[in-house]
Amino acid sequence: MIKRTLHFSNPAYLSLKESQLQIDLPHLKVLGEKESKKTVPVEDVGIVVLDHQQITITHGCMAALLENNAAIITCNHTHHPTGMMLPIDGHDTQSERFRYQIDASQPLKKQLWQQTMQAKILNQAAVLADRGIAYENMLHWAKSVKSGDPDNYEGRAAAYYWKNVFPKKIEFFRGREGDPPNNLLNYGYAILRAIVARGLVCSGLLPTLGIHHRNKYNAYCLADDIMEPYRPYVDRIVLKIIDNGENFLELGTSIKTQLLGIATVDVEFEKGRSPLMVGLQNTTASLAKCYEGTARKIAYPFIRNFEAKRNYKAFTEGDFSKAAEAETGYKTAIDDIDLPF
Repeated sequence: MIKRTLHFSNPAYLSLKESQLQIDLPHLKVLGEKESKKTVPVEDVGIVVLDHQQITITHGCMAALLENNAAIITCNHTHHPTGMMLPIDGHDTQSERFRYQIDASQPLKKQLWQQTMQAKILNQAAVLADRGIAYENMLHWAKSVKSGDPDNYEGRAAAYYWKNVFPKKIEFFRGREGDPPNNLLNYGYAILRAIVARGLVCSGLLPTLGIHHRNKYNAYCLADDIMEPYRPYVDRIVLKIIDNGENFLELGTSIKTQLLGIATVDVEFEKGRSPLMVGLQNTTASLAKCYEGTARKIAYPFIRNFEAKRNYKAFTEGDFSKAAEAETGYKTAIDDIDLPF
């Protein structure tokens, strides 16, 4: 079942009553509404976004949400996500999975990063293809990614992608502190990051221990790794907002609503389609199996089934025993900088 995403952008009082999330919205009283209180089953909630400085949430409410594997996101006065709370115990065999994750070899991590970058570049190529922009070079780069991506095909693809994906009238430079529509991307990626982190915890994994990201100040390195192939789904929402002529200079209610809808976007896998939040659970579960040694491939979604997809599948399911052993010393700038959401 798809979990609900609850976004609170007005003063609210959130409490727990008879295992139900009780929501008191005082602004409705001011507007003359007869009913200002609502209830939602706690087990139906996946993400809670607290986007107002006058929101009160009881400890019992927070504990119940976390116990039911929900993620709680807090926003600052500029309405951008600034913090996140996750369950501490999300899986029955969590300690065992922690050990597999901690003991994962460097060659395995490099192989998993190879798959991740191939999936990301292919999905970026799909976004370009859907917009009628040349993408064949992206397919070549995706196929050329080696274990650990020592040739930095991720960087080459990103440079080409961001240079071409937005309408020509927008002089765009991707950066966390950059001009709009970076604000939309930042917000969408922050929501996506929370969904990924929640999925990792539910699969019994530590979001802190990444397969590639290693910034010692980053508590969600693994979430930042696994979200990479999913970023283009946020990009599509942002592009749709721009194409529709909406004012993207500010994060208005309509734009936030669309970005929060990322959890329910349909994503396609080799074995079927599902909402993104459900599909992400499939991805994190497959990652746990890779750590355990019972699987060799992370289940990532694809936006478009390119003809080259078959080559990509064969490439990623090849013999891992020889990969990465001789590839040492590679390093990318992302290890030492803050993640630009």
